[in-house]
Amino acid sequence: MAQLLSKINSPRDLKGMSIQQLVDLSKEIREYILHVVAKNGGHLAPNLGVVELTVALHRVFDVPCDKLIWDVGHQSYTHKILTGRYEQFKTLRQYQGLSGFPRREESVYDCFNAGHGSTSISAALGMAKARDLNNGDYHVVAIIGDGALGGGMAYEALNNTGASGSRLIVVLNDNEMSIDQSVGAMAEHLLHLRTDPRYARAKINIESFLNKMPNVGPVLGKALNKTKNLLKYFLVPGVLFEEMGFTYLGPIDGHNIEDLINILQRAKTINRPVLIHVLTQKGKGYLPAEKNPNLFHGVGSFDLQTGQMSNNKGCTYTDVFGEELCAMAAEDKSIVAITAAMADGTGLVDYSNRFGDRFFDVGIAEQHGVTFAAALAAAGKIPVVAIYSTFLQRAYDQILHDVCIPNLPVIFAVDRAGIVGEDGTTHQGLFDLAYLRQIPNMIVMAPKDGEELRKMLRAAPTMAAPVAIRYPKACLPLSSADDDPIQLGKAQILRQGSDLTIVACGSMVTIASQAADVLAEKGIHSSVINARFVAPLDVETISRLTQTSGRLLCVEEGIIAGGFGSACLENLVGNNFDIDIVALPKQFIAHGKRDMLLEKYGLTAEAIAQRVILRWFGGENG
Repeated sequence: MAQLLSKINSPRDLKGMSIQQLVDLSKEIREYILHVVAKNGGHLAPNLGVVELTVALHRVFDVPCDKLIWDVGHQSYTHKILTGRYEQFKTLRQYQGLSGFPRREESVYDCFNAGHGSTSISAALGMAKARDLNNGDYHVVAIIGDGALGGGMAYEALNNTGASGSRLIVVLNDNEMSIDQSVGAMAEHLLHLRTDPRYARAKINIESFLNKMPNVGPVLGKALNKTKNLLKYFLVPGVLFEEMGFTYLGPIDGHNIEDLINILQRAKTINRPVLIHVLTQKGKGYLPAEKNPNLFHGVGSFDLQTGQMSNNKGCTYTDVFGEELCAMAAEDKSIVAITAAMADGTGLVDYSNRFGDRFFDVGIAEQHGVTFAAALAAAGKIPVVAIYSTFLQRAYDQILHDVCIPNLPVIFAVDRAGIVGEDGTTHQGLFDLAYLRQIPNMIVMAPKDGEELRKMLRAAPTMAAPVAIRYPKACLPLSSADDDPIQLGKAQILRQGSDLTIVACGSMVTIASQAADVLAEKGIHSSVINARFVAPLDVETISRLTQTSGRLLCVEEGIIAGGFGSACLENLVGNNFDIDIVALPKQFIAHGKRDMLLEKYGLTAEAIAQRVILRWFGGENG
């Protein structure tokens, strides 16, 4: 199947191949990616779209001496395959296998880690400046998508890079997509560039005309240059990049290897910042992904022949959130929803279809999205900001400065909190409890199941303060219907016992209850508290139920440093309770299946019960 691909041990093996061989190699790579992702899951559509571009980059540049920096990194599969990881690629996203993103720890060819968007140009400029300070002579290339180019950090980097005049290349991979459809003025600008043929014709004609005029005097030359600039302003939507200090090349077909090689070779000769505008098709070469690139952006396992996804996930917290927010919006026209290029992933597609005038996709711009929401709240709206935990980290200052200091009632739906699984280190939602609960005025809630999530969403607008509701990437546990209303700062007592108190938040409440069942079978009787609120913490209820035994176990799906357990320690320090915390360690957690990682780090009913027995009951019941 892989007659050419199996012989590629490093990018050097591409140097002597003909254009036709490179075309054939690209077909083999695309087929290999399809087979592995169909089995393991992963980011399919973005990787299918950059096969030829990646082959051309590795043909022209000499990595690892030259530096290729991938923005986000979810389009780096071909890069991994061509850089000595052909066999390892079968372990993609599996525990202790290849990461789905560039990792310096994984290969010398991965010169910069990635996982979040809009970082590549900043990193490329840093690499270029280090090269210049060291009197080096290598090339630095940033590959960024049109969606990531909409992030504010990318503009900051473009501005700095253009002003610096440093020699580097930015490849703009323009497929009109980020995860969902690209939005915003830059997306419109690039669309104009893609569809306006006048620039290419005018530029060729003007340059040809100027080149044919010998001995042009200074006055005429200045006039012609001014005329060229006037024509450029009139004809070229891409003048933005040139005004920022870049030489603009393109647009060019991102699936034509020969043209890509030629333009990359040309870019290498330009001793200043260059931006190459490359047009690609997300999902290229696989019809289901071409027709539905959103669905095939990030996938689980699927049937390669039919494109049918494995449908065994069940109802998720995300599903409940989207459904309930629609119900609330139908009743209250002041509710608005905001997301950062993640309408599908955060469960807002139905909302966007039904309440389009109250739905705002700000693109990959979490900082802007949060401040935008703060202003909506200040103007009397009820903004609900739906962002993954890992991406909300990017807006920490805006949460603190623009939302919490003025105490504006913004509701944060913090999806993918805790272990997310195969996306790994850059995407694990480990830190939200720690970075949110410390901010004054911020109310932090965590539902134990879908019904409690509905209640918390309904209660949040009544609290007249910033509210964060965090929930995992997981199927819903069985709901235990109850009539307990959500009261600000009040926990829920699920059972009472005299030997131990277990207080858990969110996804760990069901696990804690199951651990209590295991302990009960061994004669150890536990109280179980559903904390509901991490901030403010229900100190009175926790303290009262812990008085009898003096033993308190705190359970959370978050990092141990500064999280829910730390909140309990801070608030109960004077009670002489013996407190233990079951949480995730203070370390970055690699990729692997969610259930397997929870088991590895002791967040299962059996592991929690065994920990209790060994710590407090001498192991005699074990």
